[in-house]
Amino acid sequence: MTTAKATEDGNTTFRRRVFYIPGYDPIPPRRYRELYRKEGSAQAKISGYTLDLAPKKIAGPYGWRVRSRIGGRQTEADIEVLVWSDIVRDSMSNSIPATYMQMLRTAWAYIVSGALFRLMKLRKGPVIAALYPIAFLIGQLLCALLIGWGLGTLIAAVTQPALGLLGLIAVPFVLRWFKARDNKVFAYYLMHDYAYSAQLNGATPPGLATRMFDFGKIIRQALDQDLDEVLVVGHSSGAHLGVSILADLIRDGLPATHPPLGFLSLGQVVPMVSFLPRADKLRGDLAYLSASDALAWVDVTAPGDGCAFALCDPVAVSGVAPAGKRWPLVLSAAFTQTLSPERWAELRWRFFRLHFQYLCAFDRPRDYDYFQITAGPLTLADRYAGRPPSKSRIERAVNRFNAVV
Repeated sequence: MTTAKATEDGNTTFRRRVFYIPGYDPIPPRRYRELYRKEGSAQAKISGYTLDLAPKKIAGPYGWRVRSRIGGRQTEADIEVLVWSDIVRDSMSNSIPATYMQMLRTAWAYIVSGALFRLMKLRKGPVIAALYPIAFLIGQLLCALLIGWGLGTLIAAVTQPALGLLGLIAVPFVLRWFKARDNKVFAYYLMHDYAYSAQLNGATPPGLATRMFDFGKIIRQALDQDLDEVLVVGHSSGAHLGVSILADLIRDGLPATHPPLGFLSLGQVVPMVSFLPRADKLRGDLAYLSASDALAWVDVTAPGDGCAFALCDPVAVSGVAPAGKRWPLVLSAAFTQTLSPERWAELRWRFFRLHFQYLCAFDRPRDYDYFQITAGPLTLADRYAGRPPSKSRIERAVNRFNAVV
């Protein structure tokens, strides 16, 4: 379906709607606009094309308009953020004792189900990232108790031994001090992230399920419009949200003459959810979407991203690959090759920053360019037509749980 509109100089403008689904992130959507503006400008300068942002002109979620000229062709893309940061913030509003209880429940969910040990067979990076907040929170508690013990010993020495217990008063103050500085270590943030996915053993929380249904209606409306592509981008936890949203949308039926539909999953952590016992719905959605001819699905990760299940085919490793599997096309962003040695040395130990590199500029780009995908004159399917998947992808079924609904 070609709907590019003619411009005054006789050329045509490629028109796209992009829906970006963030991961478990409490930041407001305007931060994504600023990231796109800054990094898009840098990538355009590196790659030799023009990219300009303008205010959004259509109704709908928060977003912005992008105009580009790439290879002599003009594109207009309306990019919108499907916001669930309010749900994230609400889930993070726990007290310190409640967070420690979350830690115990989450560890129990992954250990007793065996999911933790199976995840380690895929990639150790994201498993270490999952254990990191547990280690930090336990370390902070031990430190607070040690300070309390030391203070109690001092009080007992200068007053009476029975008053030594007063040292425990210091423990909550020390823990609050640690929590106030969590923007440096992200222990509480990551604990809330993993706890949110594990709270129902992989089933989607009701509030999030309702929001996802609303997202599906917004995307469905775009598929009724005169466009050259509708592209859904899911980053991190947003990738498995995108899987379920699109699977439900396609099951319900797409318009007879809808524009091409693309799904770009970036830095996915799908196994963290699909390996849990009650993730039947997600596993069913993975199987269904992987066999659909109603969309093109490209999954991009990088071994340099320690927070993602790099090059793990999310359908295959979850143990639900159907006989007619078509998707996803698993590709590597290859950070060590697409970033210069100087840039890689600057970023390689900034793990959380690297998890967002898919949305940023590469100073040695290859065939992955987030800005050409979202604001360039080719559909996702055309851009990667004939592209072979990464040779180092992981496709072996590792999941113990493969029930689907």
